[in-house]
Amino acid sequence: MTAAQAGSRGAHAEDGWGATALRLRYAGAVALHDVSLAVPPGQVTAVVGGDGAGKSSLLRCLAGAIRPDSGEVRGPGPLHTGYLPASSGLYPDLTVTENLQFRARGYGVAETAARERIAMLTERAGLAAARDRLVGELSGGMRQKLGVIAALLHEPDLVILDEPSTGVDPVSRSGLWSLIASAAASGAAVVLATTYLDDAQRAAWVLVLDAGRQIAAGTPEQIVAAMPGAIVETATRPAGADSARSWRRGARWRTWYPPGTPLPDAQTAADLQDAVTVAALARETGSSVPGGEEPSWVPDSYPSGGTNSARMKPSTSPLARTAPLAETDHVTCRFGRVTAVRDVSVEVRPGEVVGLIGANGAGKTSLIRMLIGLIPATSGQVRLLGEAPSRGTRRRLGYVPQGLGLYEDLTAAENLAFASAVFGTRATASHQRPRRRSVGLGRERGIPVGELPVGLQRRAAFAQALAHDPDLLILDEPTSGVDPLGRARLWQTIGDAISAGAGALVSTHYLEEATECDRLIIMADGEVVADGTAATIIGDTKVTVVETARWAAAFTRLEQAGLPVALAGRTLRLPGVTPAEVREVLSGPAPAWQDGATATAPAYRISIAPATLEERFFELASAARPAQRQPGVPA
Repeated sequence: MTAAQAGSRGAHAEDGWGATALRLRYAGAVALHDVSLAVPPGQVTAVVGGDGAGKSSLLRCLAGAIRPDSGEVRGPGPLHTGYLPASSGLYPDLTVTENLQFRARGYGVAETAARERIAMLTERAGLAAARDRLVGELSGGMRQKLGVIAALLHEPDLVILDEPSTGVDPVSRSGLWSLIASAAASGAAVVLATTYLDDAQRAAWVLVLDAGRQIAAGTPEQIVAAMPGAIVETATRPAGADSARSWRRGARWRTWYPPGTPLPDAQTAADLQDAVTVAALARETGSSVPGGEEPSWVPDSYPSGGTNSARMKPSTSPLARTAPLAETDHVTCRFGRVTAVRDVSVEVRPGEVVGLIGANGAGKTSLIRMLIGLIPATSGQVRLLGEAPSRGTRRRLGYVPQGLGLYEDLTAAENLAFASAVFGTRATASHQRPRRRSVGLGRERGIPVGELPVGLQRRAAFAQALAHDPDLLILDEPTSGVDPLGRARLWQTIGDAISAGAGALVSTHYLEEATECDRLIIMADGEVVADGTAATIIGDTKVTVVETARWAAAFTRLEQAGLPVALAGRTLRLPGVTPAEVREVLSGPAPAWQDGATATAPAYRISIAPATLEERFFELASAARPAQRQPGVPA
């Protein structure tokens, strides 16, 4: 069947939009192989996978930007579709307002209506003060929010967002999700691509792709429940054949045992990260469910249930008690009248991974640049490997910048050889740790880096950073854009270095990676607002949870009341809000969404649940800069 795009508003609206049995090839390479996806109105659907999984190809087919080789696409037509491409689709030399006005004219939105929508959306996204700024001058998070606004401007029936949150800090991601949830609450069908599993946890339905093929689909709870076999967690990596089905997670190892495989120990409860990792691992290793079928599982129904909570790993390394590899003592950094870092004291010790988390502008980059000696501290002391930062101490660093720092026209092997030549070898008696270069690169070593997918580029960057056997790793967004299995392997590489005695400072926007860190440092407005394990930072913080079949109307009412409400599947979570405050809003004058409620069976259920690290982060960031908190945005 050839692809077909519906041309009239409202066509197929009852069943939703989507695609059936799509096949697509680029120059002989398979981009999509029999991929199907339904995108119902009034919910968020997520497509998950790493670079090269087929996410963008699927979304471009849904948007009508490309035609598949075969299969059917159902959509409301271009005038009723809002599309955010991975490139953001914005003009950097136009202002925020000019970009939105141009988009409104292209969709035929009347001038008065466009002016009102632009004012409302920019206000809600926190971009009102930036309306006259050039887009090229905006931060990454602000550009992403503007791209989402542009896709929503004409109130489309179908909203397609290609990785709206990749590389975006947690505060900006909260704002993005507020816009996304509002669109779904208004009845739009929303589909987004993401590499982040915590984004997938917010969606009502998830499709997982790997190399253009579907490997799992369903609600997050269904995908976990349908995972074949079992997972066993151990303190060390198992030997023999089991080793190929193992990956490191935090300080421990997880091993997947396919159906029928004898279990050596009691199995461990799996979560979404485990299930998606197993799906990719099963396909890669050729393991399968009984009968030799390709490992893919698709549940038939939508069970109810909440989201999964990440486990927190305690710090157990005995090496963490030795002298710091890097430390700051009450450092402050000013640029003119701007204070980027204010009175910050931190340290990184051998044998520990320290996570550095904060929104854009929190001071993370300035702190890292002071630590490695690229900029001086205005006041306070910085010590790197026991002395003031210098070229000599920097030779003992392994650094992976967010831009990777690779030469794209050189092969991975040539990049590695260049880095080794620059740093030299260290075969002295005082440095006898085993070399740590094995990062999963095989034949790809001979391919120019610019031709490799993002995941392999990051492996090459890791190999380069480890080539000179560094004592300290500085990693800036090390796993951005990498699929869950590839992310687990990169963290395994970090873990091997840490086990050998190195230390690591990791800056990340992906809060689920906090489980990989021994300790977290959270920064806001240039200050450290929390320092400790994820469990101690969360403490006994609670959130209010609302469950209702009419989530959209409840979401709208809570948002209009100015409460920081977030969507998780079809459940609403409100950090920093008491059940009494929520009940007061939802128990107002007979809202239509309470139809069918009785005195003994209300239309909603309110409960208390432990906060996630992300929700605790929002609370800390809001306390640090309360004036920046926006109605409806928990950030």
